[in-house]
Amino acid sequence: MAVAAAACWFTAGTSFSSLTSHRLSSSSSLFIPKALHQNSSFHSPSQKAVGKQNFRWRSKDERHLANKDGRSNKNETGQSQLTAFKSSGLQRKGVGKGAPFESKELQVETGIIEDAAFLNAVVKVKVKRRGDDTKYVAKVLARGVECDIALLTVENKDFWKGAEPLHFGHLPHLQDAVTVVGYPLGGDTISVTKGVVSRVEVTSYAHGSSELLGIQIDAAINPGNSGGPAFNDDGECIGVAFQVYRSDEVENIGYVIPTTVVSHFLEDYERNGKYNGFPCLGVLLQKLENPALRACLRVPSNEGVLVRKIEPTSDVSNVLKEGDVIVSFDGVRVGSEGTVPFRSNERIAFRYLISQKFTGDVAELGIIRAGEFLKVQAVLKPRVHLVPYHIEGGQPSYLIVAGLVFTPLSEPLIGEECEDTIGLKLLTKARYSSAKFEGEQIVILSQVLANEVNIGYEDLSNEQANFNWQILKMNGTRIRNIHHLAHLVDSCKDKYLVFEFEDNFLVVLEREAASSASSSILKDYGIPAERSLDLLEPYIDSIGPDEATDQHEFGDSPVSNSEFGYDGLLWA
Repeated sequence: MAVAAAACWFTAGTSFSSLTSHRLSSSSSLFIPKALHQNSSFHSPSQKAVGKQNFRWRSKDERHLANKDGRSNKNETGQSQLTAFKSSGLQRKGVGKGAPFESKELQVETGIIEDAAFLNAVVKVKVKRRGDDTKYVAKVLARGVECDIALLTVENKDFWKGAEPLHFGHLPHLQDAVTVVGYPLGGDTISVTKGVVSRVEVTSYAHGSSELLGIQIDAAINPGNSGGPAFNDDGECIGVAFQVYRSDEVENIGYVIPTTVVSHFLEDYERNGKYNGFPCLGVLLQKLENPALRACLRVPSNEGVLVRKIEPTSDVSNVLKEGDVIVSFDGVRVGSEGTVPFRSNERIAFRYLISQKFTGDVAELGIIRAGEFLKVQAVLKPRVHLVPYHIEGGQPSYLIVAGLVFTPLSEPLIGEECEDTIGLKLLTKARYSSAKFEGEQIVILSQVLANEVNIGYEDLSNEQANFNWQILKMNGTRIRNIHHLAHLVDSCKDKYLVFEFEDNFLVVLEREAASSASSSILKDYGIPAERSLDLLEPYIDSIGPDEATDQHEFGDSPVSNSEFGYDGLLWA
């Protein structure tokens, strides 16, 4: 698979943000159709790019990217065909920008790095160089949702002819000059804006709803400009523009993905042949600024953060307890504000140290438990979201049983389909509940396709009423995820299919009648299959036979009010 001299491209994803309660929020999202028989369209934000690279596995700040391209790439286009339940869909084009780079030592295929949001539902991607109208087909190798980056490959060698190397620069300091290059709205030719570095800190990545190292700059970043490379005065690439902070009270606050994050993404792919994601501890922490609080917990010095919540899916759930105080991470002391040393005379959020690790790495935690200092070790893994922020592959899973359409709850579904109609209880659960095991989903009834077999249940999909239609049980068995529901339906031998929903609502269907009506319902509504392709795979129990199922309240995880929004609490 690998070639020693791989020619690659960097293009990071666009996630323009608008101010909502003074928080970053991404405008890039997937569209999931309300009507199953309607064609859907794909919303693609602007795309972006970086350059050409000589890449050595040194310390993060010593890695060099590549390219000063005389005819750097201008556009990438993608044709998408995002339809939830119909075989044909409207094709629309998304456009991105880029500059080539070459990796001499990194063992990866000839490739490109592209916008993660752009590729969520793209079927075909074509790229072209600036000054050249020839379009080349690209293939997706990996997507990093958290870091808003994706890796593509272009196999046609003609695409790479004439590319000149560029280099990754060091992580910039405050007030360092920065130049952003791209193709923003308002014209077709290349645009250059200049500014300075305002901040270097762990920041929210709107597209992936994650927190990673970011560079804040005051150079103008506009739609289409996002994704362009950012350079220092030496002509070295220091990152990729990717989002802006919009508010009536502020202006010229843009963000750049630093080359350290891009390097992590590439090294992850190089190590594993795929992208595994940035890991986390899976704990909610409280700052220990108050002296009385530290004294009560028997913390002798002005350091440490208090463990308030532990996610059941994290490995630290085996070694940490609520009430523990984390005072060090791999030997680095953690301050009472949740910060650690960063360069000279700077401090940065504790989360930064975790993001430098890779999935599967072991971290050593120094903790104080009941006044006693201990050292424990835990394996780091990506955070498991009960309600995912993105749908893998762009296509939602679905199951149709006698016209009842079931699908997992996701943030794109909430944002595009039911933000105004979703019930408060379900919305609260979606926002604040934690997954109790890997693979857990909140499965909902998204709509009902009217038919004789489901008479009396048609109004369950009435948009005028707040819907709380989370399915909890099927014939007395708690639902773990939509694949589990499909398995229960397929294996059912009872006369009736009994679906128990939130708020004690009951739906009962005669099993044989439901099965007989399936083909006519699909034909009437122009739907090719009663389930998505992923549900055709054999069901594998994600819990394991040695765990009692009655110990888990599947799809009904306890709600916690602890989230971002209060500065005293932070996830790690």
